[in-house]
Amino acid sequence: MDLASRLSGRSVLVTGASSGLGAHFATIAARSGARVAVAARRHDLLEGLLAELSEAGAAEAMAVELDVTSEESIEACCDTVFQAFGDLNVLVNNAGIATEGWAIDQSATDFDNVMGVNVRGVWLTAVAVARRWRDAKAAGTVINIASILGDRVATGVAPYAVSKAGVIQMTKALALEWARNGIRVNAIAPGYFATDINADFFDSDAGQGMMKRIPMRRIGNLEELDGVFLLLATDASSFMTGGVIPVDGGHLVSSL
Repeated sequence: MDLASRLSGRSVLVTGASSGLGAHFATIAARSGARVAVAARRHDLLEGLLAELSEAGAAEAMAVELDVTSEESIEACCDTVFQAFGDLNVLVNNAGIATEGWAIDQSATDFDNVMGVNVRGVWLTAVAVARRWRDAKAAGTVINIASILGDRVATGVAPYAVSKAGVIQMTKALALEWARNGIRVNAIAPGYFATDINADFFDSDAGQGMMKRIPMRRIGNLEELDGVFLLLATDASSFMTGGVIPVDGGHLVSSL
């Protein structure tokens, strides 16, 4: 049995799914025959994604408006998904934002906004789902989307790097506490991947220079996240929890 077929009959919730990595993870789950719920603040973009998920093979697809900075919004989203699907097997905590600029020039509001989405939002969503699994005595899997910047740093994105370090440590802490409940918590730490919002940067001199610092001398294609996602989302990783898997072309092991 291949990894993709192991998601057939299962349900997956992806936050921050309106574009980029979130939309791609939702598409992988759909191609694997899962029931897929996509959630984000931009509900109009989610509606457009639903048709693509159905065409990709999703057993069922639904869009839910979600603001991860609001506990009420998170609870409402979870209620909607659990009621619609009857259960939930996989939560993909993908919602995230970043600010740019030197740390000394960023405001407290800039910092708080990043932490509110990238750390507090991940925490609240994971806890909301895990409580439902615990109460139902059901197993489940959480996949947090971290970043290699949680382990190494870059100039101009200090709050983002700090937040992703928090996601990595959160992944380990929740994995330790929830293993007894049959809940696994792992994280993917992507390096630099091609998306609609960064294409221009990687075509620039600065972007080309960054690629030279990656041992594989290129950025990743979104399809190169498929394997690790399916590993963590299925029972193929049934004895894995608290793990953080980098997918970065060797960037973390580079001395540059």
